Amino acid sequence: MSEEIVGHGTWYDMMAKKVIEREQSLKRDMSRVRTEMGLGASGFPHIGSLGDASRSYAVTLALKDMECNSELVAFCDDKDGLRKVPAGLPADMAEKLEKYLGYSVSTIPDPYGCHESYGKHMSNLLLEALDKCGIEYKYYSANEVYKKGLLLNEIRDILTNADQVGKIVKEEVGQETYTEVLPFFAVCEKCGHLYTTRAYKFDPKTDKVTYKCEGLEIRGKMIAGCGHEGEVDIKSGQGKLTWKSEFAARWRALDIRFEAYGKDIADSVRINDRICREVLKFEPPSHAAYEMFLDKGGKKISKSAGNVFTPQVWFNYGSPQSLLLLMLKRFVGTRSLDVSDIPSYMNELDYLEDVYFGKKQVGEKEAMRLKGLFQYCYVMKPPAKPSIHVPYNLMAFLVKMAPKDNVNEYVAEKLQSYGYLQKGQAIDANLQQRIQYALNWSADFNEIKETTVELSVTERKAVVEFIEKLKTETEPDAIQNAIFNAAKDNGIKPAALFKVFYQILMGAPQGPRLGPYVLAMGKENVLAALERVLSGKKEEA
Repeated sequence: MSEEIVGHGTWYDMMAKKVIEREQSLKRDMSRVRTEMGLGASGFPHIGSLGDASRSYAVTLALKDMECNSELVAFCDDKDGLRKVPAGLPADMAEKLEKYLGYSVSTIPDPYGCHESYGKHMSNLLLEALDKCGIEYKYYSANEVYKKGLLLNEIRDILTNADQVGKIVKEEVGQETYTEVLPFFAVCEKCGHLYTTRAYKFDPKTDKVTYKCEGLEIRGKMIAGCGHEGEVDIKSGQGKLTWKSEFAARWRALDIRFEAYGKDIADSVRINDRICREVLKFEPPSHAAYEMFLDKGGKKISKSAGNVFTPQVWFNYGSPQSLLLLMLKRFVGTRSLDVSDIPSYMNELDYLEDVYFGKKQVGEKEAMRLKGLFQYCYVMKPPAKPSIHVPYNLMAFLVKMAPKDNVNEYVAEKLQSYGYLQKGQAIDANLQQRIQYALNWSADFNEIKETTVELSVTERKAVVEFIEKLKTETEPDAIQNAIFNAAKDNGIKPAALFKVFYQILMGAPQGPRLGPYVLAMGKENVLAALERVLSGKKEEA
């Protein structure tokens, strides 16, 4: 018996089905099923920041496809305090921000001077990326949410039952802090700090929290409190719940039914699930945990670690749809990632488009899944007709060789000679964008992203021989001849071996003369790509 295919055959369709079945079993109102993603505002948004949005939005789209009214909530954490000056800021800006550690990011001036606050500047970078990817969302600013009292009932319930909250936190992670203080940060009315205050008492009759500004150690650095003791009205917006309880509050207040999360906050999610269920008497949303992106050194990509890879960087060299492919193609498992992976995702998106339009044939079940993935990459608004695909490495080579004042004409002429364009066919808007990506790439990088190719024993021998010859050759004709000779020495037709090299180096069956190509793209880059194919150690993207 074959496995049932749900929706478009992707993980997101299966997740949407599970969400609907769970909500129906809970007998909850199905007139609107909300998903949620968190929007950081304390530093530059990295690639992983887009993961929350893209994955939750894909579930939203799947829910809509199942005739369920759904929307994505983008909840911006711009009430949070600044815990660390983020890496990537110019030295003068970083120095200015040092004095604002412990303050809410919505109260810190924008060091760039273009937004009303530092938090607004940083969160807008991610919002711009969501817009560029076509992700639709309902935006909530935590700063405004607290001012308007949208979490007021939840804050009351949590502070009234603070003993129970403290017990849950202690049971789940062994932290005793909230058995001694309330899970609430007041803004000190004297010094303005947020994270230096400790809340000790809540009076439900007056809605006031009693606190003292005692100071806090953040990442080994002590932020001194001013010693002020005071009260803050929870209706004033001059305070916020801690992360150990805020998720639960907004899930109930905003009626959230699904939220994906990174495994780095699994403890917080587990705690909030219990607070939501046991204190707020609201069944928490369905979840799906995903793992983090790592840089090539194995470190988590993050703004605090200083290895920030932003969506804006991706958009210099690749399309929004290729970035969504990175996010959506796989949900579980860690992946190493850096800028040099972008060409692979651009080429893979082309492959998905070929499957979608029937140009490439795969098994029926696989075809459905890949077609579904392609549609999600285009947020269910796929192109009406196929585009012209030019392998990324080939385009990077062509723009590098093109006269600077005549790039389009040169590229068009070469693509016509290689069969990608018909005689006299002009560069369209899609190709023009690809040329720009390649221009940006060739200006900044020479990296070759090889294509996985299964080599026969004789082909491997021929590639090994060519590698040894390439190490000492410096002339394009000599490099070209080295491939001919490697083919003849191993009983391979030269045309067949050239095709192997084209597939490895460009992901295409044909292209420019390989001698000039090897020199233009850098011998060391080509050698490294060929060595990776031989060793089977192509870096996973």
